[in-house]
Amino acid sequence: QVQLVESGGGLVQAGGSLRLSCVTSGRTIRWYAMGWFRQAPGKEREVVAGISWSSATYYADSVAGRFTISRDNAKNTVYLQMSSLKPDDTAAYYCAADRDWNDLIQNKSDYWGQGTQVTVSS
Repeated sequence: QVQLVESGGGLVQAGGSLRLSCVTSGRTIRWYAMGWFRQAPGKEREVVAGISWSSATYYADSVAGRFTISRDNAKNTVYLQMSSLKPDDTAAYYCAADRDWNDLIQNKSDYWGQGTQVTVSS
């Protein structure tokens, strides 16, 4: 079992930055693919970014060049640095973990956090 707890969300003006953290416990995440997802009201949950156990990364087109995902296995933590935020980035952001990269990217992860709210004002 892997437990995930997100933090770092909040209210920010358009153009601002936030860094989300996902602290994990239970099993080491060293061999897990990790990802960030988001869900806005009335919309389906979508992948934002993913990072493999070897630190290969994936970004949704909507955030590429503005968001950066990283991991610190020693601290069992995954980060999402968000810059140049837009009102469309407003959503609940969730951290996820899975041993299978494809399952992670396809929104089928085994483990999920409770989420942290990000609100971007115009």
